[in-house]
Amino acid sequence: MEKNKQGIVYLVGAGPGDPGLITVRGLECIRRAEVLVYDRLAGGRLPGFAPRGCEMIYVGKLPDRHTLRQEEINRLLVDKALEGKVVTRLKGGDPFVFGRGGEEAEFLAANGVPFEVVPGITSAIAVPAYAGIPVTHRDFTSGFAVITGHEDPAKDESSIAWDKIATGAGTLVFLMGVANLPFIVEKLMANGRDAATPVALIRWGTRPEQRTLTGTLADIVKKAEEADFTSPAIIIVGEVVSLRDTLNWFEKKPFFGKRVVVTRSREQASDLSRRIEDLGGEVFEFPAIEIGEPADFGPLDAAIGRLGEYRWLIFTSVNGVDAFFSRLRYLGGDIRDLKNAQICAIGPKTRERLEQHCLRVEYVPGEYRAEAVIEGLQGKVLPGDRVLLPRADIAREILPKTLEAMGALVDNVTAYRTVRSGGDTRLLREMLAEGLIHYVTFTSSSTVRNFAEMLGEDARALLKGVKLASIGPITSQTARDLGLTIDTEAAEYTIDGLVEALVQDLGVRTGEQRC
Repeated sequence: MEKNKQGIVYLVGAGPGDPGLITVRGLECIRRAEVLVYDRLAGGRLPGFAPRGCEMIYVGKLPDRHTLRQEEINRLLVDKALEGKVVTRLKGGDPFVFGRGGEEAEFLAANGVPFEVVPGITSAIAVPAYAGIPVTHRDFTSGFAVITGHEDPAKDESSIAWDKIATGAGTLVFLMGVANLPFIVEKLMANGRDAATPVALIRWGTRPEQRTLTGTLADIVKKAEEADFTSPAIIIVGEVVSLRDTLNWFEKKPFFGKRVVVTRSREQASDLSRRIEDLGGEVFEFPAIEIGEPADFGPLDAAIGRLGEYRWLIFTSVNGVDAFFSRLRYLGGDIRDLKNAQICAIGPKTRERLEQHCLRVEYVPGEYRAEAVIEGLQGKVLPGDRVLLPRADIAREILPKTLEAMGALVDNVTAYRTVRSGGDTRLLREMLAEGLIHYVTFTSSSTVRNFAEMLGEDARALLKGVKLASIGPITSQTARDLGLTIDTEAAEYTIDGLVEALVQDLGVRTGEQRC
């Protein structure tokens, strides 16, 4: 840490639920964080954008219990900032709208801690939009009002000017008002709002749990009672609600309503996460593995020192490519040192990464696993050929052993280590126990083993009712060896294949989606 470095706290609003609604400034603050303090509504994918080495502190808050009390959270923010740390306090919604950000800011100010407030996108606009309801539309209204729905109806005198609000704005948005729905409806109609005015109730907007109920002022109370429609939800009153049938887009996405756990390392999770989100699912990133340097660079450095001797270089992962070329650069080498070698890549993503280094790949098997590599190299790798395999420390032995049986001189060196993540399992456990997770994806045997170890002996119980998806047969067998049942397996052992397996399991059709 820099000497006398001054700490700062960023109070960041994550928006109403969809992680894609984080602001650019909010994302910058997450990426700068040395300490990330986050709550339940801001969990999921967003903490995954924090830098490696960031201290992650979950202060999850539920209506009936808290991991930390608000006073303890306030003190935590001050203590970490006074250590000279960049602290990002990531909160669901907006820090200053029912988020107690004002209390946190006051405590920081009282203790002389610099802070910055980064607003979150308000649910008053975002939630109706995700239900296909614009709050303004030139054919219906040019104005809207946002009102608290949480006011106690037993108060002697309301602070809401119902006589003006009822007809003073075309669209009315009530926040946190479902419990007071009968009172709100009564007041609006008593003050001149037509009983035929369309109404929508939207629960858990922008999230997989989003549910929308529509009616009119005349019948919405009865419909809500029959549907057992409870908070947290917002109420939209106005003619714009009638546009929902035409403009509803989010709830029509093929993965709508599904939350998927991605267990890949943080460095690799983005591609799978993006694909799932494009199809309307919500991603909960829980890295079960981390990619680390070899315990000893000696064997890899020795191999790089004699690259001119190799007839074949075989790469079995993108991680292997990245680790190899990182070390090659560190040692002062470049791609000219590979002029004598032919290159094999285990799959299309590995080939793409090699091609980014301006290298031509001679062979990619049709089936992306070691057995297919061996089959395809029969007759290509000749007795006496020297072969370099820069791989993970825990890679299977079938490839080097079979190549040696073919007469090749194989240097099987560790280019990187796959280690178990030290992630906090508390939020994941809560979500699994409450049935909020629908799928868990596994992209390697190590993700399965580490995930199961991190959940411990509760793993099978917590995963009851959750579907498990595997990238291929080797990964699936590892899961079965651990007593886990794989529900769907990729036919093509790639991220695209894994997404397609999820699509088929859901029984939905998808089209190519672009931003």
